[in-house]
Amino acid sequence: MKILVLNGSPKGDYSITLQTSIYLSKLHPEHEFDFLNVGQRIKALEKDFSEAEEKMSNADLLVFSYPVYTFLAPYQLHKFISLLKEKGVDLKGKFATQISTSKHFYDVTAHRYIQDNCQEMGLKFIKGLSADMDDLPLKKGQDEAKAFFKYLMWSVENDIVEPCLNSFTEPKNVKVDVPEENKTEKSGDVVIIADYSEDDIQLQNMIARFQNVVNRKTRVVNIREFQFKGGCLGCLNCATGGECVYKDGFADYLRNELNSAEARVFAFTIKDHSMGTQLKLYDDRSFCNGHRSVTMGKPVAYLVSGNYSEEKNLQTVLEARASTGENFLCGVATDEFNPNREIDEMAKTLEYALENNHTVPQDFYGVGGIKIFRDLIWLMQGFMKEDHKFFKAHNQYDFPQKKRGMMILMYLAGAALSSPKIKSKMGNKMNEGMLMPYQKVIKDLEKNK
Repeated sequence: MKILVLNGSPKGDYSITLQTSIYLSKLHPEHEFDFLNVGQRIKALEKDFSEAEEKMSNADLLVFSYPVYTFLAPYQLHKFISLLKEKGVDLKGKFATQISTSKHFYDVTAHRYIQDNCQEMGLKFIKGLSADMDDLPLKKGQDEAKAFFKYLMWSVENDIVEPCLNSFTEPKNVKVDVPEENKTEKSGDVVIIADYSEDDIQLQNMIARFQNVVNRKTRVVNIREFQFKGGCLGCLNCATGGECVYKDGFADYLRNELNSAEARVFAFTIKDHSMGTQLKLYDDRSFCNGHRSVTMGKPVAYLVSGNYSEEKNLQTVLEARASTGENFLCGVATDEFNPNREIDEMAKTLEYALENNHTVPQDFYGVGGIKIFRDLIWLMQGFMKEDHKFFKAHNQYDFPQKKRGMMILMYLAGAALSSPKIKSKMGNKMNEGMLMPYQKVIKDLEKNK
């Protein structure tokens, strides 16, 4: 079988993820492996896509290989997929899979992103391998890679592929009305970080309506106008000193002009099942702030043009971004059903959040994500110095658990419940005991009224 590995890492041959495919190619010389560094060579491929098209046309199986960057695949691989669709390369009927490495921070959303795009292009998609960055040097990781490849070959031989989870329908784009601007004096600073072209009138109208109805000063930043020198290189130069290796001014612009706003609203048209390449570039380059939730406590909202209700994975990404960053999500207003009402209600919710300093507790998306980073930063604190300072200052190192009293109580409860005799005598007393602290709160409230 002819297998083409599409290496989406900006590091090229130095990619950790790529080593898994190289390892498998050495184990299976009966298959013809070929490699193309699409991430590192993305600017060259923008000018001439012919080599990539030829290699993909000759392959039986495509393997998308990449590190997970900010909930999804790196910007460079986003750009490659965008180019692939623009060029109209016919890949229908070929098999595809993926290999990623990460610390398992939202690898699920990255994998679903690749799957959705592959299936939209008519590829027969087989479940991929999500490995830890440190897996391959370990026997466990090697065994998992071998098991993955065995399953992959079995799936190809038996033509067993993943079911398609997206309908890929055309956007509805309900018309958005732009009311006259509210002339009352406004205060505050809400930045709208957008990605649109001159002919994207629908998204521009959504932005204009929001600006005209919200009772806050707003400013629009069309992120595609910023002169980025390139996408995140994954070099971790920012980990020790907090500075990006690029000298294009984006790190300072991000900190002083964008993150300094009291609230952020992101505006984009759905493309390739994500926010599009330019906002992904913005996301990846925002890693100059490392794993630090530097905008925690500030509300966030989204204006999204396209069939958002069908994009379950994108919904997860936006909700998880807010929860992980400890930002209250004021809403996602779309143009699918009733955009005028949705935009107006989102504006009111944003005003309420700002006026009342409204925040919400992190849910599973945020708690789980931060715990992954917490363990990573603690282990690598000597290297990720800026992250370590931030996590320490914000009390995010909440381990080891030192609630000795609770632990002893749980041992006693466990021992009691292990004895049928004691358990029968207890009756409902355990439930009553568990409720006591909560009932005290309610009683104290009634007493102080």
